[in-house]
Amino acid sequence: MFMANMLRLVLALCVLSSVVVTSSAQTCRSQTFSNRVFATCRDLPQLTSYLHWTYDQASGKLEIAFKHAGITSTNRWVAWAINPKNTLDPAMIGAQALVAIPQSNGSPRAYTSSIASTSTQLEQGDISYPVSGFSATYENNEVTIFATLTLPNGTTSLVHVWQDGPLSGTTPQEHSHETSHQNSKETLNLLSGSTQTAGNSRQRRRNTHGVLNAVSWGILMPTGAIIARYLKVFKSADPAWFYLHITCQVSAYIVGVSGFGTGLKLGSESKGVEYDTHRTLGIILVCLGTLQVFALFLRPNKDHKLRVYWNAYHYLVGYATISISIANVFKGFETLENYVGNRYNSWKHAYIGIIGALGGIAVFLEAFTWIIVLKRRNSEDKLAHGANGVNGYDSRPQQA
Repeated sequence: MFMANMLRLVLALCVLSSVVVTSSAQTCRSQTFSNRVFATCRDLPQLTSYLHWTYDQASGKLEIAFKHAGITSTNRWVAWAINPKNTLDPAMIGAQALVAIPQSNGSPRAYTSSIASTSTQLEQGDISYPVSGFSATYENNEVTIFATLTLPNGTTSLVHVWQDGPLSGTTPQEHSHETSHQNSKETLNLLSGSTQTAGNSRQRRRNTHGVLNAVSWGILMPTGAIIARYLKVFKSADPAWFYLHITCQVSAYIVGVSGFGTGLKLGSESKGVEYDTHRTLGIILVCLGTLQVFALFLRPNKDHKLRVYWNAYHYLVGYATISISIANVFKGFETLENYVGNRYNSWKHAYIGIIGALGGIAVFLEAFTWIIVLKRRNSEDKLAHGANGVNGYDSRPQQA
């Protein structure tokens, strides 16, 4: 009997707790504003944020209230922005932001800012949308931004992004790159309220593109060059060094072209986002790599009079390809930093370690193989000298 009563009590407490938690969970529908009523609202999926809006498609007037909870200090900034390019990847670059910075007097500083890069400090400036009724409040650890924007005729959906971040003095600093901050963006249908978020597939393609190109152009290609330059010095490695060299370079080319293809796909999906230098270097690499592959079929025999010119071409194009490859890998890391900040620093450091190791191996083998070559030459000179006699004419000095 006692156990039955205890079970009933525990069950009652569980039900009561669930009711309390459910009732205390804030949703946009439970939020109200003095003298303001909005037609639609949405609980945003990240950063404990909510968006209320009323949209008149005929006039393009979009009245919004963006609420961001959990701001327990005045040492943080809050922003809500629209990206006119309608791209989720990246959504931040080119976004037109409404910024609020809480003040100790409870009346936040509110201003507009046009975001040109992820390293922005949200400098105050004009945005591409007419704005009216722009204000902000800060109470109960919540920042709320109010504004009315005029959108282009025919707008039915938009890409919006919301963030918060720290201050240094009064200057906004870069926001966190945790998952919740990375995913605080979506495409919003202003008429139906439906949304579309950026899936993980593009992020996987971005990672795949980086890995394929770093491994192929950035690692396999230099490794193949090291094999060709140093292993052929050892007579016992002939002709194995040649096949290893060909295997490395052809594999690097095939994998590199695959990486180039993923880059083209990413570029086509990121309208308005241009990484001209990175893309141009990638095109140059594919062209140089293709020339090297076709040069294999035109390689003259060792004793052919044109072999010296083919060697000069092969070395020149090969070393140029390797130099551009390494430079473009770092350009790729720079591109990632512009998009996601320092999130991929561990990848960059790992690549620096690998290239540093290959460079150290190359320096060691350069010195070591030169010693072998010089010893071999001295030995061959002595053998040739001794075979023809001391004076080189198959005779020895006459003894007195």
